[in-house]
Amino acid sequence: MLIDTNLLITMTDANQNFSRVARVVDEHGAAIILKNNRPRYVVVDFLSYQEALDAIKQMDALSQLTPVEEKDGQLLEANE
Repeated sequence: MLIDTNLLITMTDANQNFSRVARVVDEHGAAIILKNNRPRYVVVDFLSYQEALDAIKQMDALSQLTPVEEKDGQLLEANE
């Protein structure tokens, strides 16, 4: 996975200068906070968070649908 280095902020820097985190999110859409030199947290703007949640809910709802297949012009549940 490629990570844009402009998004990386150390935990120490995030604690001491949260306005930098907010500025990175405003400019790039996300900030990645490193803990012990490893990506640990992602900060995104609220609208992006809501859109991601909505997409997850839609995928979950789609996964609950019963698959169907067609046989001789009739729709059947996949397990028939």
